[in-house]
Amino acid sequence: MSTSPTPLSVHQPPAEARGGIVVVQEAFGVNDHIENVCRRIADAGYVAVAPHLFHRTGDPKLGYDDFSKVAPHFSAVNADSIDEDLAVAFDHLEQAGVKPASIGIVGFCMGGTIALVTAAKRPLGAAVTFYGGGVTRSRFGLPSLVDAAPGLGAPWLGLYGDLDTGIAIDEVESLRAAAATAGVASEVVRYADADHGFNCDVRASYNANAATEAWQRMLDWFDRYLVDQTSIASTP
Repeated sequence: MSTSPTPLSVHQPPAEARGGIVVVQEAFGVNDHIENVCRRIADAGYVAVAPHLFHRTGDPKLGYDDFSKVAPHFSAVNADSIDEDLAVAFDHLEQAGVKPASIGIVGFCMGGTIALVTAAKRPLGAAVTFYGGGVTRSRFGLPSLVDAAPGLGAPWLGLYGDLDTGIAIDEVESLRAAAATAGVASEVVRYADADHGFNCDVRASYNANAATEAWQRMLDWFDRYLVDQTSIASTP
């Protein structure tokens, strides 16, 4: 069990930063895919910071072919450890001079769940969820997404695949309705031919068309709400 401060993977943009993005991992740790996500976000002009949520249980870089290796790490995560690890990431960005209004969060799978809940708990500029579960059921001791969404304080974008057997379409639509009550901009995009994990190019469920389109939507969302601050209170 690690008792050291939360490790961070930090990727810097090639020029002056447009803002900062906290990247929240899938259930497979901060592996090569998440590092690549961070590099791509940095290439788009943002400081990308990924906190290692599994550092207390060995900080593995897991593959996608044996979920039994994931379970011990996944089950050890809880609301308190998440808050602690994210605080380290946000503090890193703020100490680097990035203001909260120019900080966003994006998460994938379990990280997508965490991204939305975090955007309802602390001041941020924008949030994006890729296929985050726990839509109607609590995960990690966090509220369900439909319960958290009305409290969103930052513009939120949700990206889901209709073929995802773990997240039903009617749940996604209930999340759309809940987020719409928050008083900030929100949008849910569904991809008819995409499954869970469609953005990850090393998973069998990778969908190049959906991944490309969703990635651009994410960047556009951050560009709009982290860079153009006049749009914060608007609706799409």
